[in-house]
Amino acid sequence: MVMESTRSEKSMRIGVLTGGGDCPGLNAVIRAVVRTADARYGSAVVGFQDGWRGLLEDRRIQLRNDDRNDRLLTKGGTMLGTARTNPEVLRAGLSRIEQTLEDNGIDVLIPIGGEGTLTAAHWLSEEGVPVVGVPKTIDNDIDCTDVTFGFDTALTIATDAIDRLHSTAESHQRVMLVEVMGRHAGWIALHAGLASGSHMTLIPEQPFDVDEVCDMVRKRFQRGDSHFICVVAEGAMPKEGSMSLLDGGIDEFGHVKFTGVAHQLGQEIERRINKEVRTTVLGHVQRGGTPTPYDRVLATRFGVNAVDAAHAGDFGKMVSLRGAEIGLVSLAEAVTKLKRVPESRYVDAAAFFG
Repeated sequence: MVMESTRSEKSMRIGVLTGGGDCPGLNAVIRAVVRTADARYGSAVVGFQDGWRGLLEDRRIQLRNDDRNDRLLTKGGTMLGTARTNPEVLRAGLSRIEQTLEDNGIDVLIPIGGEGTLTAAHWLSEEGVPVVGVPKTIDNDIDCTDVTFGFDTALTIATDAIDRLHSTAESHQRVMLVEVMGRHAGWIALHAGLASGSHMTLIPEQPFDVDEVCDMVRKRFQRGDSHFICVVAEGAMPKEGSMSLLDGGIDEFGHVKFTGVAHQLGQEIERRINKEVRTTVLGHVQRGGTPTPYDRVLATRFGVNAVDAAHAGDFGKMVSLRGAEIGLVSLAEAVTKLKRVPESRYVDAAAFFG
């Protein structure tokens, strides 16, 4: 039996871009946008290259619902490329953005990105540009959605790495500090610590006391345990007066430059209790490579629903996961604040410390 076409008469031209850091699942969103736009609405999709820069400079490619698009599902990174753009450069380029959209006949723009990208999308929406946002971040810190794609992949990679470190730490009776991503929110560290059976977790939301960390290390070895593993979010900070971190300054986007909190903490532990410490910084491996099945499915659902919202005229919105359902929230609400780890969740995790 051959099914009849479900194409709508309401076709349009959709622009799509990926902004900020790369993230597993970005290509799955692009694939879903192109496929849904073509199969469901007969609409065309234009991809702007290297994030907002491509929009400012009118660099784009026509995306087609073909075999190449279909093969995107399992690929990490983003086939459109990405880049960070200073917000002031973006604001100054509003007329160029509007001209690019007009020249390409774009009816609606679908930006896929994290806090910075979605904040820019909200600003464009207020300027009258039709926008539907898709949240993306491995840090899971976008508000108004239960989870974002990329988080599960990053968590899986971090957990696997820590699982492997347990055996070598135990063999050498060492203290191991594992630094994971998480500038302002400690979701990766919190979940990876719980999932891997780590002995302590330090996150940005809860400043740590070095003496307390050292006491926990001492107690484990005093009772005969053979190793200690602590997961440290890159944005974790010591309590005032506990220890001082090197000042890395601020980058051009207004972000604090981190100077390696895990490494500096390791030096403090060695100095204070004369115990050998090894530090592992997972870095960008957390957001590289193929996405997990969960992230492929979530990214696909986000892409489908973004296209549906675009054709329904639900502009100024962001697709969002609540429970098992995908819905829409206003971009204004989504970018008001970051979703950070509540104290109650950290208290639950702390029951497994030591």
